[in-house]
Amino acid sequence: MKNAFEIVGGKKLKGEITPQGAKNEALQIISAVLLTADKITISNIPDIKDVNKLIELLGDMGVKIERLAPDTYTFEASNINLDFFQSAEFKAKGGSLRGSIMIVGPLLARFGKASIPKPGGDKIGRRRLDTHFLGFEKLGARFDYNPEDGFFRVDASDLKGTYILLDEASVTGTANIVMAAVLAKGTTTIYNAACEPYLQQLCKMLNRMGAKITGIGSNLLTIEGVTELHGTEHRMLPDMIEIGSFIGLAAMTGSEITIKDVQYKELGIIPDVFKRLGIKMELRGDDIFIPSQDHYEIETFIDGSIMTIADAPWPGFTPDLLSIVLVIAVQAKGSVLIHQKMFESRLFFVDKLLDMGAQIILCDPHRATVIGLDNQVKLRGISMTSPDIRAGVSLLIAALSAQGKSTIYNIEQIERGYQHIDERLKALGADITRI
Repeated sequence: MKNAFEIVGGKKLKGEITPQGAKNEALQIISAVLLTADKITISNIPDIKDVNKLIELLGDMGVKIERLAPDTYTFEASNINLDFFQSAEFKAKGGSLRGSIMIVGPLLARFGKASIPKPGGDKIGRRRLDTHFLGFEKLGARFDYNPEDGFFRVDASDLKGTYILLDEASVTGTANIVMAAVLAKGTTTIYNAACEPYLQQLCKMLNRMGAKITGIGSNLLTIEGVTELHGTEHRMLPDMIEIGSFIGLAAMTGSEITIKDVQYKELGIIPDVFKRLGIKMELRGDDIFIPSQDHYEIETFIDGSIMTIADAPWPGFTPDLLSIVLVIAVQAKGSVLIHQKMFESRLFFVDKLLDMGAQIILCDPHRATVIGLDNQVKLRGISMTSPDIRAGVSLLIAALSAQGKSTIYNIEQIERGYQHIDERLKALGADITRI
């Protein structure tokens, strides 16, 4: 099993790269096929482990799945085996996949019951699932956790619309509650709803299927329950995290790269944050062109104080790109404070960057100050292990910019989020091999 990348860094890359479909959208959209017995066609599906595992899980439940093209599938959930949810096989598969929580909302809505094993997933701090469960309970679901077999059993035979104020604007929580509410009796109002593009995509798709959702794109969603949903076709947005990663890659390696078909209007403030780091880019049609730059300078605030970049719920800056911003800042001119508000252990890969020669002060689990090297000193290649998806890609970018050879272990973490990343980087001229 080849589960490490060997990277010889310090090369300028050049060429075009197309982002994959959005992983975070995929998990929601693919779960939504359970809401109807009709056929649904979905395209631009990323070929990554987390998504493939979810598709396989749907197949095990009895969903008829057909692959029309590498990124296009049809799903028909007309004959679901509800006994499967009590099985040891479901416990093993569902427990290893964090995205499996997303099937609960649709199952409750359509069949009035569901069971889920306690979920696993990324090590980026405590990701609570309370938001999902509290939302389902408000709609009338009853939960029973059995510590002996590790399953949550849920009874939702009589879901009724209600007013829900979410304690956090959780993307997956909002999506799950929306999917449960579309078939509930009466009207559901969700305040402090997440409004990420992925969620807007889900709501638009549900409306095409016959749901009645208003307020899409805002933090106040109103859902009028309907009795049934129908089939539709859906194309996923490109992955904004990949787009941000490629902008970072271009800057850090001084490369000229064109990122194709980015759906620019859906990127929110992401391009602006990268521009604040001094990265030049231009929009050509719907492609982002990044010229080769040897230097980029971090802006300061108007009064001259050090720039802070922090994550926030959408339309704020997505936490998934904060580790990328941190890495790019290492070779910028100037300093920046990175404030990771939403997860408490996402900055714990900084030690690897320090070993490579970066100048970073880790203030606490949430904050790091980066003092840019302005390319005066190159990072040096080292051996390291990837702790989670986003940190893994950040370290990969650092390794591509470093002098000498780096080895990154535990790359299955990276591959859970980025499809065929080594092949795609090789096409740009990167020296990367699997060992």
